[in-house]
Amino acid sequence: MIKKISAILIAVVFSFYAKAQEVDFTEYDLDNGLHVILHQDNTAPVVTVGVMYHVGAKDEEEGRTGFAHFFEHLLFEGTENIARGEWFNIVAANGGSNNANTTQDRTYYYETFPSNNLELALWMESERMLHPVINQIGVDTQNEVVKEEKRSRIDNAPYGKIIYNTGITPYMFEKHPYKNSVIGTMEDLDAAELEEFKAFFDKYYGPNNATLVVAGDIDKSEAKKLIEDYFGPVPKGNEVKHPQVKEEPIKEEIVAKEYDSNIQIPAKLFVYRTPSMKDRDAYVLDMISSLLTDGKSSRMYKKMVDEKKQALQVLAFPRSQEDYGVYIMGALAMGDTPLKEIASSMDEEIDKLQNELISEQEYQKLQNKFENRFVNSNSNVQGIAASLATYNMLYGDTDLINKEIDIYQSITREEIKEVANKYLNENQRLNLDYLPTSEKETK
Repeated sequence: MIKKISAILIAVVFSFYAKAQEVDFTEYDLDNGLHVILHQDNTAPVVTVGVMYHVGAKDEEEGRTGFAHFFEHLLFEGTENIARGEWFNIVAANGGSNNANTTQDRTYYYETFPSNNLELALWMESERMLHPVINQIGVDTQNEVVKEEKRSRIDNAPYGKIIYNTGITPYMFEKHPYKNSVIGTMEDLDAAELEEFKAFFDKYYGPNNATLVVAGDIDKSEAKKLIEDYFGPVPKGNEVKHPQVKEEPIKEEIVAKEYDSNIQIPAKLFVYRTPSMKDRDAYVLDMISSLLTDGKSSRMYKKMVDEKKQALQVLAFPRSQEDYGVYIMGALAMGDTPLKEIASSMDEEIDKLQNELISEQEYQKLQNKFENRFVNSNSNVQGIAASLATYNMLYGDTDLINKEIDIYQSITREEIKEVANKYLNENQRLNLDYLPTSEKETK
């Protein structure tokens, strides 16, 4: 009885917070095709202006990988009205912060300022869209920056090829450009001519291929006028077509080894190709990931780390993307534990998911976790801005910022079992030994 009352109280409290958490927004299009989303929240004198372009690593031509990520850097070089190297100085001098990031599917730039600098943020982003300076000195400078980033994050970072997928996706995709890494290859960037960078910008960085989000302490009518003033004059670009590539299903287990000179502890990984982030099954796999390794009470942690002492750490996470995703699960071996033993333990957990319903207690714990994540996910305007842009551009439904929790709440125990049987099969996966380079040298 007490447990039932507690569950009811949790549901009531969550319902209250979820209602309070609801993100109100207005969206519309400018004549040039720019999609605009406004979120007014006057509780703190802060505003975030973000522009998401529907261009990522998957849009690059063969032999010219890394262009989208390169532009993440290049478009901070300067514009016709912002001197080279001054972008960050202007932001800092006006009490703001800024950044950008790139995925396989999109590139996102944003500034967060005290709200009295809204006009400055809009002007800067319109400058990036309308008047960027793309010249050889900028290309050469950012080429070195990207090379250093690759060295620090991938080449010289422990497990870098797992974290950034460079040791995984070539096995998972034969045709789709997801097989290439977001950072690309230095050979491709070195070989590119200046005119190719200019052409890439002209093709993808038009207003009709972008979403502008303004979130925070704003007056909507004032914001609309400023947006029209700064972005309205930007000419509409050509229609952008994204690659439509279908992969054949993986029907036989792929067995492989990758070596990393930066590690001493080997890892066993199982990797599965999964559906689009928009597919309901992607949400179920997110729950499966949490069940297996989210925290010390998760199934794989309790079994492989606490009880059997087979692993130092376990991992499982879905990487959902616009066209396909990959689901990665694995463990770092404890001491001399053979990777075959690690694999056997992971297979046992998969078999359990495929043949038994998870307990009611586990199910309620999952629901509580995802409800808590929902309540905390939009705790600041910077996060809200990014979420609004993402849901609009990649999911085609901006209101998922409010409705996505309903999807998680509707997932059943039976569905978790069904999805585990649909995707987590031996003949559909990459079975990867991730090993120290020293083990290669001794063979």
